[in-house]
Amino acid sequence: MTDVNFRRHRRLRQSSSIRSMVRETSLHTEDLIYPIFVTEGENVKNEVASMPGVFQFSLDLLDAEVSEVVHLGIPAVIVFGVPHDKDDVGTSAYHDHGIVQQGIRQIKEAHPDLTVIADTCLCQFTDHGHCGVIEEGKILNDPTLDLLAKTAVSQAKAGADIIAPSNMMDGFVAAIRHGLDEAGFVDVPIMSYAVKYSSAFYGPFRDAAHSSPKFGDRKTYQMDPANRLEALREAESDMEEGADFLIVKPALSYLDVIREVKDFSGYPIVAYNVSGEYSMIKAASINGWIDEKSVVLEKLLSMKRAGADLILTYFAKDVARWLKK
Repeated sequence: MTDVNFRRHRRLRQSSSIRSMVRETSLHTEDLIYPIFVTEGENVKNEVASMPGVFQFSLDLLDAEVSEVVHLGIPAVIVFGVPHDKDDVGTSAYHDHGIVQQGIRQIKEAHPDLTVIADTCLCQFTDHGHCGVIEEGKILNDPTLDLLAKTAVSQAKAGADIIAPSNMMDGFVAAIRHGLDEAGFVDVPIMSYAVKYSSAFYGPFRDAAHSSPKFGDRKTYQMDPANRLEALREAESDMEEGADFLIVKPALSYLDVIREVKDFSGYPIVAYNVSGEYSMIKAASINGWIDEKSVVLEKLLSMKRAGADLILTYFAKDVARWLKK
Protein backbone atom coordinates (compact mmCIF):
# COMPACT_ATOMS: atom_id res chain seq x y z
CA MET A 1 0.00 0.00 0.00
CA THR A 2 2.94 2.35 0.58
CA ASP A 3 3.65 2.44 -3.18
CA VAL A 4 0.16 3.71 -4.03
CA ASN A 5 -0.21 7.45 -4.47
CA PHE A 6 -3.44 8.93 -3.14
CA ARG A 7 -4.48 12.08 -1.34
CA ARG A 8 -4.98 11.99 2.43
CA HIS A 9 -7.94 14.34 2.90
CA ARG A 10 -8.42 13.06 6.42
CA ARG A 11 -5.33 14.97 7.55
CA LEU A 12 -7.51 18.09 7.74
CA ARG A 13 -10.17 16.32 9.84
CA GLN A 14 -7.96 15.02 12.65
CA SER A 15 -9.15 17.35 15.40
CA SER A 16 -11.82 19.87 16.21
CA SER A 17 -9.22 22.63 16.02
CA ILE A 18 -8.00 21.66 12.53
CA ARG A 19 -11.55 21.22 11.26
CA SER A 20 -12.34 24.71 12.53
CA MET A 21 -9.25 26.16 10.83
CA VAL A 22 -10.26 24.92 7.37
CA ARG A 23 -14.03 25.36 7.70
CA GLU A 24 -15.34 27.10 4.59
CA THR A 25 -18.76 28.22 5.83
CA SER A 26 -19.70 29.73 9.18
CA LEU A 27 -23.00 30.58 10.82
CA HIS A 28 -23.18 33.66 13.04
CA THR A 29 -25.86 35.20 15.21
CA GLU A 30 -25.52 38.32 13.05
CA ASP A 31 -26.88 36.29 10.12
CA LEU A 32 -30.29 35.78 11.76
CA ILE A 33 -33.65 37.50 11.40
CA TYR A 34 -36.38 36.53 13.87
CA PRO A 35 -40.09 36.62 12.89
CA ILE A 36 -42.58 38.04 15.41
CA PHE A 37 -46.38 37.82 15.21
CA VAL A 38 -48.15 40.79 16.81
CA THR A 39 -51.87 40.62 17.52
CA GLU A 40 -54.53 42.84 19.02
CA GLY A 41 -55.95 42.50 22.51
CA GLU A 42 -54.39 42.29 25.95
CA ASN A 43 -52.46 39.58 27.79
CA VAL A 44 -52.35 37.46 24.64
CA LYS A 45 -49.60 34.91 24.21
CA ASN A 46 -51.07 32.26 21.95
CA GLU A 47 -48.88 29.36 20.92
CA VAL A 48 -49.41 28.42 17.27
CA ALA A 49 -50.64 24.82 17.36
CA SER A 50 -48.72 23.80 14.25
CA MET A 51 -45.54 25.67 15.27
CA PRO A 52 -44.42 24.59 18.77
CA GLY A 53 -42.54 27.39 20.51
CA VAL A 54 -43.92 30.15 18.23
CA PHE A 55 -46.44 32.59 19.70
CA GLN A 56 -48.72 35.47 18.80
CA PHE A 57 -48.10 38.39 21.19
CA SER A 58 -50.31 41.29 22.13
CA LEU A 59 -48.57 44.63 22.50
CA ASP A 60 -48.52 44.51 26.31
CA LEU A 61 -46.48 41.26 26.19
CA LEU A 62 -44.33 42.17 23.20
CA ASP A 63 -41.51 43.90 25.08
CA ALA A 64 -40.44 40.76 26.95
CA GLU A 65 -40.10 38.82 23.69
CA VAL A 66 -38.17 41.56 21.93
CA SER A 67 -35.90 42.13 24.93
CA GLU A 68 -34.94 38.44 24.81
CA VAL A 69 -34.12 38.76 21.12
CA VAL A 70 -31.90 41.77 21.80
CA HIS A 71 -30.22 40.04 24.76
CA LEU A 72 -29.32 37.10 22.51
CA GLY A 73 -27.63 39.42 20.04
CA ILE A 74 -30.03 38.82 17.14
CA PRO A 75 -29.74 42.00 15.05
CA ALA A 76 -33.15 42.08 13.32
CA VAL A 77 -36.80 41.10 13.61
CA ILE A 78 -39.52 41.00 10.99
CA VAL A 79 -43.02 41.96 12.15
CA PHE A 80 -46.17 40.17 10.98
CA GLY A 81 -49.60 41.45 12.00
CA VAL A 82 -52.66 39.46 13.09
CA PRO A 83 -55.56 41.96 13.08
CA HIS A 84 -59.07 41.54 14.43
CA ASP A 85 -60.81 43.50 11.68
CA LYS A 86 -60.51 42.59 8.02
CA ASP A 87 -62.14 43.85 4.84
CA ASP A 88 -61.95 43.21 1.12
CA VAL A 89 -59.05 45.64 0.52
CA GLY A 90 -57.04 45.08 3.73
CA THR A 91 -57.51 48.58 5.12
CA SER A 92 -55.79 47.81 8.41
CA ALA A 93 -52.60 46.91 6.53
CA TYR A 94 -52.00 50.57 5.65
CA HIS A 95 -53.76 52.29 8.55
CA ASP A 96 -51.40 54.42 10.64
CA HIS A 97 -52.72 52.68 13.75
CA GLY A 98 -52.71 49.16 12.30
CA ILE A 99 -51.32 46.40 14.45
CA VAL A 100 -48.04 46.20 12.49
CA GLN A 101 -47.54 49.96 12.72
CA GLN A 102 -48.24 49.90 16.47
CA GLY A 103 -45.82 47.03 16.95
CA ILE A 104 -43.07 48.75 14.98
CA ARG A 105 -43.41 51.98 16.96
CA GLN A 106 -43.31 50.13 20.26
CA ILE A 107 -40.27 48.05 19.33
CA LYS A 108 -38.29 51.01 18.00
CA GLU A 109 -39.10 53.12 21.04
CA ALA A 110 -37.78 50.44 23.40
CA HIS A 111 -34.91 49.22 21.19
CA PRO A 112 -33.86 51.92 18.73
CA ASP A 113 -30.77 49.99 17.60
CA LEU A 114 -32.68 46.82 16.69
CA THR A 115 -33.33 46.58 12.95
CA VAL A 116 -37.08 46.27 12.44
CA ILE A 117 -38.31 44.85 9.14
CA ALA A 118 -41.95 45.22 8.13
CA ASP A 119 -43.63 42.45 6.18
CA THR A 120 -45.60 44.33 3.53
CA CYS A 121 -48.57 42.37 2.25
CA LEU A 122 -52.36 42.36 2.38
CA CYS A 123 -53.26 38.70 2.90
CA GLN A 124 -53.42 38.85 6.72
CA PHE A 125 -55.68 41.91 6.47
CA THR A 126 -58.15 40.92 3.73
CA ASP A 127 -61.32 39.01 4.52
CA HIS A 128 -60.68 36.76 1.51
CA GLY A 129 -57.05 35.94 2.44
CA HIS A 130 -55.50 36.87 -0.90
CA CYS A 131 -52.60 39.28 -1.40
CA GLY A 132 -54.44 41.75 -3.59
CA VAL A 133 -57.63 43.44 -4.69
CA ILE A 134 -60.23 41.03 -6.05
CA GLU A 135 -62.80 41.56 -8.76
CA GLU A 136 -65.07 38.72 -9.88
CA GLY A 137 -62.74 36.16 -8.34
CA LYS A 138 -59.61 37.53 -10.04
CA ILE A 139 -56.66 39.05 -8.17
CA LEU A 140 -56.00 42.41 -9.82
CA ASN A 141 -52.37 43.39 -10.15
CA ASP A 142 -52.25 47.15 -10.72
CA PRO A 143 -54.89 48.33 -8.20
CA THR A 144 -53.07 46.25 -5.60
CA LEU A 145 -49.82 48.15 -6.20
CA ASP A 146 -51.33 51.39 -4.91
CA LEU A 147 -52.36 49.72 -1.65
CA LEU A 148 -48.95 48.11 -1.20
CA ALA A 149 -47.25 51.47 -1.64
CA LYS A 150 -49.58 53.01 0.95
CA THR A 151 -48.80 50.13 3.33
CA ALA A 152 -45.04 50.55 2.90
CA VAL A 153 -45.19 54.30 3.53
CA SER A 154 -47.29 53.84 6.68
CA GLN A 155 -44.79 51.27 7.96
CA ALA A 156 -41.86 53.56 7.24
CA LYS A 157 -43.64 56.40 9.07
CA ALA A 158 -44.03 54.06 12.05
CA GLY A 159 -40.25 53.59 12.12
CA ALA A 160 -39.58 50.45 10.04
CA ASP A 161 -35.93 50.28 9.06
CA ILE A 162 -36.54 47.94 6.10
CA ILE A 163 -39.65 47.24 4.00
CA ALA A 164 -40.13 43.59 2.97
CA PRO A 165 -42.92 43.23 0.39
CA SER A 166 -44.10 39.63 0.03
CA ASN A 167 -47.10 39.81 -2.30
CA MET A 168 -45.57 38.82 -5.67
CA MET A 169 -47.56 41.29 -7.74
CA ASP A 170 -45.74 42.37 -10.90
CA GLY A 171 -44.11 45.76 -10.40
CA PHE A 172 -44.50 45.77 -6.60
CA VAL A 173 -40.91 46.86 -5.94
CA ALA A 174 -41.15 49.78 -8.37
CA ALA A 175 -44.45 50.93 -6.88
CA ILE A 176 -43.16 50.74 -3.32
CA ARG A 177 -39.83 52.39 -4.17
CA HIS A 178 -41.68 55.26 -5.83
CA GLY A 179 -44.06 55.60 -2.89
CA LEU A 180 -41.27 55.62 -0.32
CA ASP A 181 -39.18 58.11 -2.27
CA GLU A 182 -42.13 60.43 -2.83
CA ALA A 183 -42.89 60.36 0.92
CA GLY A 184 -39.28 61.24 1.77
CA PHE A 185 -38.08 57.75 2.74
CA VAL A 186 -35.36 57.51 0.13
CA ASP A 187 -32.98 55.82 2.57
CA VAL A 188 -35.35 53.02 3.60
CA PRO A 189 -34.22 49.83 1.81
CA ILE A 190 -36.48 47.20 0.27
CA MET A 191 -35.95 43.55 1.14
CA SER A 192 -37.97 42.03 -1.67
CA TYR A 193 -39.55 38.59 -1.59
CA ALA A 194 -38.18 38.40 -5.10
CA VAL A 195 -38.35 34.62 -5.50
CA LYS A 196 -41.39 33.27 -3.69
CA TYR A 197 -42.71 29.89 -4.74
CA SER A 198 -46.27 28.65 -4.42
CA SER A 199 -45.20 26.15 -1.81
CA ALA A 200 -46.83 23.48 0.32
CA PHE A 201 -44.48 24.49 3.16
CA TYR A 202 -46.48 27.60 4.15
CA GLY A 203 -49.33 25.91 6.00
CA PRO A 204 -48.22 26.55 9.60
CA PHE A 205 -47.53 30.23 8.85
CA ARG A 206 -51.07 30.63 7.63
CA ASP A 207 -52.23 29.24 10.96
CA ALA A 208 -50.05 31.78 12.76
CA ALA A 209 -51.04 34.78 10.64
CA HIS A 210 -54.67 33.73 9.97
CA SER A 211 -53.97 34.29 6.28
CA SER A 212 -55.28 31.23 4.45
CA PRO A 213 -57.13 32.14 1.24
CA LYS A 214 -60.89 31.66 1.50
CA PHE A 215 -61.08 30.42 -2.09
CA GLY A 216 -58.69 29.13 -4.72
CA ASP A 217 -54.95 29.34 -4.22
CA ARG A 218 -52.03 31.70 -4.92
CA LYS A 219 -50.61 29.93 -7.95
CA THR A 220 -51.48 32.78 -10.32
CA TYR A 221 -49.05 35.12 -8.56
CA GLN A 222 -46.59 32.93 -6.65
CA MET A 223 -44.04 30.93 -8.63
CA ASP A 224 -44.29 27.37 -9.91
CA PRO A 225 -41.92 25.12 -7.88
CA ALA A 226 -40.78 23.49 -11.13
CA ASN A 227 -39.21 26.68 -12.47
CA ARG A 228 -35.57 27.68 -12.02
CA LEU A 229 -34.91 30.24 -14.76
CA GLU A 230 -38.06 32.15 -13.80
CA ALA A 231 -36.38 32.89 -10.47
CA LEU A 232 -33.62 34.76 -12.28
CA ARG A 233 -36.16 36.77 -14.27
CA GLU A 234 -38.03 37.68 -11.10
CA ALA A 235 -34.81 38.66 -9.34
CA GLU A 236 -33.66 40.74 -12.30
CA SER A 237 -36.94 42.65 -12.39
CA ASP A 238 -36.74 43.49 -8.71
CA MET A 239 -33.13 44.59 -9.02
CA GLU A 240 -34.05 46.91 -11.88
CA GLU A 241 -36.99 48.30 -9.87
CA GLY A 242 -34.86 49.18 -6.85
CA ALA A 243 -34.66 46.22 -4.47
CA ASP A 244 -31.76 46.21 -2.02
CA PHE A 245 -32.04 42.62 -0.73
CA LEU A 246 -33.50 39.55 -2.45
CA ILE A 247 -35.40 36.88 -0.51
CA VAL A 248 -35.67 33.29 -1.72
CA LYS A 249 -38.64 31.50 -0.14
CA PRO A 250 -38.78 28.67 0.88
CA ALA A 251 -35.12 27.89 1.51
CA LEU A 252 -34.58 24.20 2.05
CA SER A 253 -36.14 22.88 -1.16
CA TYR A 254 -34.64 25.73 -3.19
CA LEU A 255 -30.96 25.74 -2.26
CA ASP A 256 -30.08 25.50 -5.95
CA VAL A 257 -32.10 28.65 -6.57
CA ILE A 258 -30.37 30.50 -3.72
CA ARG A 259 -27.01 29.72 -5.29
CA GLU A 260 -28.08 30.79 -8.77
CA VAL A 261 -29.71 34.01 -7.61
CA LYS A 262 -26.63 34.88 -5.58
CA ASP A 263 -24.25 34.22 -8.47
CA PHE A 264 -26.52 36.03 -10.90
CA SER A 265 -27.23 39.12 -8.80
CA GLY A 266 -24.36 39.67 -6.39
CA TYR A 267 -27.02 41.15 -4.07
CA PRO A 268 -27.47 40.33 -0.38
CA ILE A 269 -29.56 37.16 -0.37
CA VAL A 270 -32.01 36.26 2.41
CA ALA A 271 -33.05 32.62 2.81
CA TYR A 272 -36.50 32.28 4.37
CA ASN A 273 -36.48 29.09 6.45
CA VAL A 274 -40.27 28.82 6.35
CA SER A 275 -42.85 27.51 8.79
CA GLY A 276 -43.26 24.05 7.29
CA GLU A 277 -39.52 23.48 7.43
CA TYR A 278 -39.55 24.57 11.07
CA SER A 279 -42.54 22.43 12.06
CA MET A 280 -41.21 19.25 10.45
CA ILE A 281 -38.02 19.45 12.49
CA LYS A 282 -39.93 20.32 15.66
CA ALA A 283 -42.26 17.36 15.20
CA ALA A 284 -39.40 14.95 14.55
CA SER A 285 -37.52 16.29 17.56
CA ILE A 286 -40.52 16.02 19.87
CA ASN A 287 -40.88 12.39 18.80
CA GLY A 288 -37.21 11.72 19.51
CA TRP A 289 -36.41 10.85 15.91
CA ILE A 290 -33.65 13.45 15.40
CA ASP A 291 -31.27 15.63 17.38
CA GLU A 292 -32.85 19.05 16.88
CA LYS A 293 -29.75 21.17 17.46
CA SER A 294 -27.57 19.18 15.06
CA VAL A 295 -30.19 19.09 12.33
CA VAL A 296 -31.04 22.80 12.59
CA LEU A 297 -27.42 23.92 12.49
CA GLU A 298 -26.67 21.63 9.53
CA LYS A 299 -29.70 22.92 7.69
CA LEU A 300 -28.87 26.59 8.24
CA LEU A 301 -25.24 25.97 7.26
CA SER A 302 -26.51 24.52 3.98
CA MET A 303 -28.34 27.79 3.31
CA LYS A 304 -25.21 29.82 4.01
CA ARG A 305 -23.16 27.44 1.83
CA ALA A 306 -25.68 27.86 -0.98
CA GLY A 307 -25.10 31.61 -0.95
CA ALA A 308 -27.44 33.12 1.62
CA ASP A 309 -26.09 36.13 3.50
CA LEU A 310 -28.98 36.26 5.97
CA ILE A 311 -31.45 33.66 7.24
CA LEU A 312 -34.97 34.46 8.33
CA THR A 313 -35.85 31.63 10.71
CA TYR A 314 -38.15 30.73 13.60
CA PHE A 315 -35.16 28.91 15.10
CA ALA A 316 -33.25 32.20 15.51
CA LYS A 317 -33.43 32.35 19.32
CA ASP A 318 -32.42 28.70 19.69
CA VAL A 319 -29.55 29.11 17.25
CA ALA A 320 -28.30 32.24 19.02
CA ARG A 321 -28.20 30.29 22.31
CA TRP A 322 -26.40 27.35 20.72
CA LEU A 323 -23.81 29.57 19.08
CA LYS A 324 -23.11 31.33 22.38
CA LYS A 325 -22.25 27.98 23.92
